[in-house]
Amino acid sequence: MTGSPNSYDVLVIGSGPSGESAALNAAKRGLKTAIIEDQPSVGGGCTHKGTIPSKALRHAVKDLMRYNSNPMFRDIGEPRRLSFQSLLQSADSIISKQVTMRSRYYSKNRITLLFGKASFVDANTINIAKSDGTIETVSANKIVLATGSRPYRPPEIDFSHPRVFDSDTILSMPHTPRRLLIYGAGVIGCEYASIFSALGVKVDLINTRLQLLEYLDDEITDALSYHLRTQGAVIRHGEEFSSVEYDENGITMHLASGKRLHGEALLWCNGRTGNSDSLNLEAIGMAPTERGTINVNHRYETAVPGVYAVGDLIGAPSLASAAYDQGRAAAAAARGKDRTRYVDDVPTGIYTIPEISSYGMTEKELTEARVPYEVGRAFFKETARAQISGEDVGMLKILFHIDTLEILGIHCFGAESTEIIHIGQAIMKQTGEANSILYFIRTTFNYPTMAEAYRIAALNGLNRLSVY
Repeated sequence: MTGSPNSYDVLVIGSGPSGESAALNAAKRGLKTAIIEDQPSVGGGCTHKGTIPSKALRHAVKDLMRYNSNPMFRDIGEPRRLSFQSLLQSADSIISKQVTMRSRYYSKNRITLLFGKASFVDANTINIAKSDGTIETVSANKIVLATGSRPYRPPEIDFSHPRVFDSDTILSMPHTPRRLLIYGAGVIGCEYASIFSALGVKVDLINTRLQLLEYLDDEITDALSYHLRTQGAVIRHGEEFSSVEYDENGITMHLASGKRLHGEALLWCNGRTGNSDSLNLEAIGMAPTERGTINVNHRYETAVPGVYAVGDLIGAPSLASAAYDQGRAAAAAARGKDRTRYVDDVPTGIYTIPEISSYGMTEKELTEARVPYEVGRAFFKETARAQISGEDVGMLKILFHIDTLEILGIHCFGAESTEIIHIGQAIMKQTGEANSILYFIRTTFNYPTMAEAYRIAALNGLNRLSVY
């Protein structure tokens, strides 16, 4: 099939993290590879609307917080107040760098870039609708779907209103509201609640569940709730919206409980939808789920042989970190590798202020499973590095088996949590005696570092056992 200029060994649809890694894996193994992107530049939603701009914004907000909270700068001037839009400018240069870097990956590895909207003709043939109105037809032995997802938009909400946003459009909000309603307290909702609260915006975070991020360890969610509230956010648990009123001055949300909440803007963060509706899946006999996602097996192959799907398009965990590995695994399966990795052990990384990361079991899960465990804690305020940096909010928590000392879970809340977690993750991936809390007291850590929190937490936990 690859004898024709428009035929390929592997064709990838979507250039986000999963699509990029799938294309690179295939190309580096000598397969003729092309990638189709429906936007003007590569990177997908992760680069242009999601992870990169939101984390760049968060970093800018943290810099502003550090300036305003450090007495050293009081000799320079009064606390600064910057608009949401001013802080967003810092993201533009990062996006540009990401696009340049990723475009270089494709040219270096001789991956053909095709721009346009892809749709199936059959299981080996794709039509590409180009911006000039023409149609290009390409074919491939194997096809990897990596089209990502978009915010879920219920028909009851008028997203054409200038004060209604979702997690994609919030990045183009033209003003900084004094009061913001955020509906949905998942990862995205909590991240934006912390960002806007840090900017002095009054935030109402409306949670349809009874606890924030209830899959996390209870102590971590309690800490998150506390710090959001101290930043000024109001968290409303167990609420459902009934209706929304719109006017030129803002939004009034009526909740099923009878409450009426008013804000200058509404940020809707309640779920996402897989980008599968434009692929003409009917042509290959494939049906997506109600939320637009596609079911796959542990080799990321769909119900149609030779067609694979990865990233947000297949649903949870919907993380860029997992997507990179899923793309590589799908490409490996597509080129016939017998054993490929199914990505099911991803650490949690949540970029609230302060950030959260966890790996392994929670206290609730261990209690329900009747596993005898103990807890070791290290509070960042007791570490020299945190005191020096001024990032002294947070803690590291290690859960370990009382008898074997095997590490069962690592939970971290505070600065650099998403970096710190990987030390514990690496030890937990070991087998036998190598996975032991004793590692952290038999290993010398640099001082002062945030990583030495592992030594402090290990000693704290072992001191609870009379035999150590």
